[in-house]
Amino acid sequence: MPVKERYVDLVSIRVKAGRGGDGLVHFRRERYVPRGGPDGGDGGDGGSVFLLGDGRKWNLLDLTRQRVFAAGDGGRGKPKGMKGARGKDIFIRVPLGTVATDEVTGEYMGEITEHGQRLLVAKGGKGGRGNARFATSTDRAPRIAEEGAKGEERVIRLEIKSLGDVGIIGLPNAGKSSLLVALTRSRAAVGAYPFTTKRPNLGTLDLGEIRGRFVLVDIPGIIEGASRGRGMGTAFLRHIERSRVLLFLLDPTQGNVSEQYALLVSELKAHDPALAEKESIVAINKADLVQGPFPEELGGQRVFVVSALAGTGLDELIEGISRLLEPRSPPDL
Repeated sequence: MPVKERYVDLVSIRVKAGRGGDGLVHFRRERYVPRGGPDGGDGGDGGSVFLLGDGRKWNLLDLTRQRVFAAGDGGRGKPKGMKGARGKDIFIRVPLGTVATDEVTGEYMGEITEHGQRLLVAKGGKGGRGNARFATSTDRAPRIAEEGAKGEERVIRLEIKSLGDVGIIGLPNAGKSSLLVALTRSRAAVGAYPFTTKRPNLGTLDLGEIRGRFVLVDIPGIIEGASRGRGMGTAFLRHIERSRVLLFLLDPTQGNVSEQYALLVSELKAHDPALAEKESIVAINKADLVQGPFPEELGGQRVFVVSALAGTGLDELIEGISRLLEPRSPPDL
């Protein structure tokens, strides 16, 4: 049996940008220059806080251990008009598909869709001006300087919603990961026991230059009551909210496939009625283990009969998927 993993796809953290450095009050002090002018430099800007897309991460678990992130303060201005050091920026690595929202105001801040993408979530304060900036024809020796501005501070809500053209859904042990491997040659975990998949898996289906490439996401099995949180259902259902097409994968070894389909549709509607309105395709897996007859249609759609293990019926399923999708390149994994 696999080691049990804790999956976290929703967390709130506090981010604090650095304060700008104070400007400096200073005058030139050089030999033979008895009345040197003001030369106090500006303070350095405070560091900012960014989210950073990391295609190798799949979880927000590490952010439950550290909930506060603070960037560095800017340095104070220096003599000879030199600016203070800029505060150190902070980069918080998050999985692709992470959406950021200001928890206090509800403001949508953006989302991470590509590896290496940066999203500013707290801007550093501006450094204060030194006294060299305040010199005028009437005041050649100003003794004033600005304080640095305070950096932004926010509580942000991070939520993972995986990116995928096709979301594969089904009961536990329906063979979703096996199908993903068969279609995309991904390295999804596969095993002959329920809940092998502890996290969403992504794979790319490459249909060539003309027909394009598509991303498939396999989410852990949906059980009755998933929309109410059973089996971490609400956490995993979020991963298919942005899928363009849903692939219902049914398992005849677990009973009546029509009842399975009805259960899955019911859970989708309970979680978000819009999910049940998405374009979808239906496939019955494990045709090598159970002899039909199988229904030819479910929900008014043709049913594809396949075996991910034996590799039968996959070409027809791929053709059915491709007809529902316009060619486009997937996000950088």
